[in-house]
Amino acid sequence: MDFFNSLLNFIVPPASMVMLAFSWPTLSFIHGLEWLFRSLSKENMEDKVVLITGASSAIGEQIAYEYAKKKANLVLVARRDHRLRGIRENARLLGAKTVLIMAADVVKEDECRRFVGDTISYFGHLDHLVNTASLGHTFYFDEAHDTSVFPHLMDINFWGNVYPTCVSLPYLKQSQGRIVVNASVESWMPMPKMSLYAAAKAAVISFYESLRFEVKDEVGITIATHGWIGSEMSTGRFMLEEGSEMQWKEEREVSSTASHVEEFAKMIVAGACRGDSYVKYPSWYDTFLLYRVFSPDVLSWTFRLLFANHGTRKLSHSGTRQPLLEGPPPRKLLTAPPTAVQYQQWG
Repeated sequence: MDFFNSLLNFIVPPASMVMLAFSWPTLSFIHGLEWLFRSLSKENMEDKVVLITGASSAIGEQIAYEYAKKKANLVLVARRDHRLRGIRENARLLGAKTVLIMAADVVKEDECRRFVGDTISYFGHLDHLVNTASLGHTFYFDEAHDTSVFPHLMDINFWGNVYPTCVSLPYLKQSQGRIVVNASVESWMPMPKMSLYAAAKAAVISFYESLRFEVKDEVGITIATHGWIGSEMSTGRFMLEEGSEMQWKEEREVSSTASHVEEFAKMIVAGACRGDSYVKYPSWYDTFLLYRVFSPDVLSWTFRLLFANHGTRKLSHSGTRQPLLEGPPPRKLLTAPPTAVQYQQWG
């Protein structure tokens, strides 16, 4: 058996490359025909029910607006309900039939059951579940002296997708609906200062790829992966209070990348309505995946050269001062002496 595997190690990779090279034009043509057919028969979202988690900002907010333009009924879920009120009014102006807002924490199963149950009680069905709640970071792993933050990153980025999916799945099967997932290329493409975020996103993609085979044609799954598109991620400061609650300093980022978030949201909603399995922005990132599979050393050397100019770390102290928050101060501010740990939020 060892000899057989050793033989295949030499034969299968080059043979696969040759087969792929010859079949690529045909596969691309077939894929183009499928895309055209799905575009002509895309799902009409008028009066359909769409539940969006992490809808208070960034990609979640823009996705809500795109569904609103298609005259869907929306259920917007986020921890910050005061932000949802303004988004609700904007969505109504854009064409949404009915917009419900619910304050909830997606890492708590009972709260997920509550907002999904309330959705079914009000509308009677659920057609699309869009998971966009996510939490990133920008620190080197060896600078994170307080490891208590690790489970919270996994909770939001992984269980924050799994719990809403678990509760919604029976209703999505009844409507032959769709799950839309906000993932990231960091799940397979190495990037510095994003180790825990990348690990959580890799877990998310693996979960939904497996679930896709389990549910078969009963529920569609669209996995959206993005590169760096810009959002509120780079302005939030992560804090823990009693009960592992999280609080964020409201600090909207104003940058030229806002149009990229809107464009990605349009691609996600259009892809979901077509029934696409994957939405990628930008799609040329897939080139690195080929190197990752067939020549990982080349990819490693490339990224080492790209990040060679960052050899000397510049320690950030942007999160060390007391943040401006309404109400009493948090009980614990996660800063890792002597460097601050700065966190990012998507959705």
